[in-house]
Amino acid sequence: MRGKILFLTGLGVGYVFGTKAGREKYEQISRTAAKFWNDPRVQERVDQVEGFVKDKAPEVAEFMSDNAKKAASTVTGRKSSSASKSGSTTAKSGSSTTKSGSSTGSTSSSSGSSSSS
Repeated sequence: MRGKILFLTGLGVGYVFGTKAGREKYEQISRTAAKFWNDPRVQERVDQVEGFVKDKAPEVAEFMSDNAKKAASTVTGRKSSSASKSGSTTAKSGSSTTKSGSSTGSTSSSSGSSSSS
């Protein structure tokens, strides 16, 4: 408990001294940043980047969506939403046939796939 009180006291003292000395430096940094941001050359580049982002946003969204679907199908072992319904049935039937010793329901075995047809 004593350590916490000393820590908070030190934090408070540091804050008070830091705000007195640091306020001028903060104002200087703030003025410099505003001056830089409001520079016409910077604003021209900002406008260019905004236009580029607006043009590329649909492509990026589609790319991310496709890759998210691929990742989800890789994790779940399914290829598409229509295959997911039959895939879950196959997995259930595969687990029940595995208990009986047959591998006809296995999706990873190529010989099991041909014998189940």
